[in-house]
Amino acid sequence: MQRILIATSNSGKLRDFAGAAAAQGIEIASIPHFSSLPHVAEDGATFEANACKKAEFYSRFVPGELVLADDSGLEVDALGGAPGVHSARYAADDPSSANADDAANNARLLQEMKNTRPDRRTARFVCVIAAARDGQTLQIFRGQAEGTILDRPRGSGGFGYDPLFYFPAIQKTFAELEPEEKARYSHRGAAFRLFLNWMKEFRDH
Repeated sequence: MQRILIATSNSGKLRDFAGAAAAQGIEIASIPHFSSLPHVAEDGATFEANACKKAEFYSRFVPGELVLADDSGLEVDALGGAPGVHSARYAADDPSSANADDAANNARLLQEMKNTRPDRRTARFVCVIAAARDGQTLQIFRGQAEGTILDRPRGSGGFGYDPLFYFPAIQKTFAELEPEEKARYSHRGAAFRLFLNWMKEFRDH
């Protein structure tokens, strides 16, 4: 079984990647001793910049290995695209500081949108994956999922904003989906499928 290393210790992200990889017979693993490695400041202005920065940095710790890093977040139209690249830190006092917890981020989003009409609650999840080896980005992949923001959470699975993100095509929030089902519809699943297609061609050449 082929193994892909992911530059994250976020258990939710690892579950998402594992769900998308399961059908392909690919094992997903965090970089060994990832929590003891230096922290990379995610200070890029775009998802692409942050994903590349992380993938290049952490791939240097595992020479010769293909390393994936993603940056992802929620873009809410009524909030001008916020929280965007600050999604994980939305409720933090300083957006350049450490991540806030999911409950706090969700609470702030609900507060910001409390007077927003139902027809103006459109949003999308965005995920950009960068694939790097030995400090060099080889390719980037972008996936999106279009939905709406509910006025209260639904579901106990997933992580981040999943309980508030309603996906109309299946009439469920992302927090109401099993990992394999979420991979079929999610931004991370879409970006990861693009990576798998690229990797197949990469191996064949």
